[in-house]
Amino acid sequence: MGAENTEYGADQIQILEGLEAVRKRPGMYIGSTSSRGLHHLVYEIVDNAVDEALAGFCTEIHVDINPDNSITVTDNGRGIPVGINHKAGIPAVEVVFTILHAGGKFGGGGYKVSGGLHGVGASVVNALSEWLEVTIYREGKEYKQRYERGKTMYPLKVVGDCDPGLSGTKVYFLPDKEIFEETVYDYDILKQRLREMAFLTKGLRIVLEDKREGQEREKVFHYEGGIREFVSYLNRSKEALYPEIIYCEGEKDGVSVEVALQHNDSYTENTYGFVNNINTPEGGTHITGFRNAITNTFNDYARKNKLLKDSEPNLSGDDIREGLTAIVSVKIENPQFEGQTKQKLGNSEARGAVDSVVSKQLEIFLEQNPAVAKATVEKSVLAQRAREAARKARDLTRRKSALDSMSLPGKLADCSDKNPENCEIYIVEGDSAGGSAKTARNRATQAILPLRGKILNVEKARLDKIYGNKEIKAMITAFGTGIHEDFDISKLRYHKIIIMTDADVDGAHIRILLLTFFYKYMRPLIDAGYVYVACPPIFGIKVRNKIHYVYPNGRQPEDEILRDTIQSLGLNPDDNDEDGKAKDGKITKKRKGYTVQRYKGLGEMDPKQLASTTMDPKTRILQRVSIEDAVVADRAVRELMGSEVGYRREYIEKHAHDARFLDA
Repeated sequence: MGAENTEYGADQIQILEGLEAVRKRPGMYIGSTSSRGLHHLVYEIVDNAVDEALAGFCTEIHVDINPDNSITVTDNGRGIPVGINHKAGIPAVEVVFTILHAGGKFGGGGYKVSGGLHGVGASVVNALSEWLEVTIYREGKEYKQRYERGKTMYPLKVVGDCDPGLSGTKVYFLPDKEIFEETVYDYDILKQRLREMAFLTKGLRIVLEDKREGQEREKVFHYEGGIREFVSYLNRSKEALYPEIIYCEGEKDGVSVEVALQHNDSYTENTYGFVNNINTPEGGTHITGFRNAITNTFNDYARKNKLLKDSEPNLSGDDIREGLTAIVSVKIENPQFEGQTKQKLGNSEARGAVDSVVSKQLEIFLEQNPAVAKATVEKSVLAQRAREAARKARDLTRRKSALDSMSLPGKLADCSDKNPENCEIYIVEGDSAGGSAKTARNRATQAILPLRGKILNVEKARLDKIYGNKEIKAMITAFGTGIHEDFDISKLRYHKIIIMTDADVDGAHIRILLLTFFYKYMRPLIDAGYVYVACPPIFGIKVRNKIHYVYPNGRQPEDEILRDTIQSLGLNPDDNDEDGKAKDGKITKKRKGYTVQRYKGLGEMDPKQLASTTMDPKTRILQRVSIEDAVVADRAVRELMGSEVGYRREYIEKHAHDARFLDA
């Protein structure tokens, strides 16, 4: 069996010393080596500066994207200590940057609360950078040290004197091209995250500056109102139900609680939880405490002030939270998270603390502002009635059993394989494309569901309308998972849900409407990586009897991709057409030696072409839908799919130059 050639003894157990472990397995420390991990390096360093701000020593943080895509983060905190750490025998700053799990967040003496928590930040950034330089201004001296790929280049040295009143830390680093798939920073991604940090740390000033050629710009984030302004910012594309932003602040059992909330005219809840400035997308005890508080307080007020009749049932939490935007921010000394990724808070004391602070202060606010209370209760009563109508509609969408084919939508061409892992469903725009797709599919594993027209925009509709929509009903019954609170991913009948729409404006719109629906009501499908977008070709170049397909790449305009492809085939895109007249450098349909077809709709391809380009697992291109940042995604959905026209117009004007061949 070959076992005699393999040794497994004591010496085969490897010990990765220092930062080698990080370079060996970067994903364990920063999540991934894609764009997300690249931007995470900046957050780690900024988090350290924010910890100084939370402790009351830092008021300003500068983040610079330099021309070579290196990053400089400067703060005016106390400066990392430069004295010798007796345990390690080297300066404290060197400990922070070269030893894992080192920092002022441990032992209780450095920081009461901190955002970093795991303490791997600075050393991990150092390990994954080609080089990193740290400069410290402390006690009238300027100190400096340089590292390359985690290795110390020289001992910490004093490079000069500085103003005695000057203190702080400057970290200057270049991400390692050997580690990261891409090393170009996206200004907008950093902007979103830094804005969020500034909202959560009242009074902190964060400056983001892009110094790259042709992209020079600067943005200052400074919010004296803290999370009040955060709620106002999130609600800016909505009509607020009342002008005030309800604010509660207090401390209980060592947990510092800060909550801001306001209802708007939409039908969806947007509550975001933060623990020591870290977002917890899966909620946790602080969110549970908040929800208990507002449900009980609003019901008690409504009963006491006869806004609910004795015969009427209590309002549910969902009814009260319809159209609510809220930020729940807690600061806690020893946060316990469920799971490695800090998605959910587990500390039991946070629940009681948030419940107590919000209940007391919300009760006082409602007593002092009866108009706000009345408007909210009236909206909640309407929500309650709609929810009852939705329940009746929902009962109709529930499939009796997976075997009961009568409950499947009539237009669904189902696959014969019943193992979800093998099965995929194509959501297709229109009957004509559906007809081609049904012929082109593999009947064993590929199901086809054609949808007529544009589905409902769920961002602007209540649940009862959603359940009543024919196309949405067809999807719910086809997937088998149920929807909203009934959602059960274990009942999913297909592990690939593929949106396949035409490569035109209508197709893009339908795709966005579908993604909005999945995001709002079947979010676990996206989180589990089951939702895909098909990428049909945009052109077919016919040379003799062979067709060469051209696909979008997301980086170049379509006409550029087409030109490049024609050139790669050894043909001239600028050749004259058959009439012998040049077309001002534009690509015409007929050329010497080849013809170009623009595929506007899937129905323009015959079943064989559709199968080979878009549906055959061996040759097709699929894009998996993921959510990098829930807050940003949510805001994008609300602004672009909501009732305010201004945001859509602004977006279209900004991105209009990207559009090509809209009516080709």
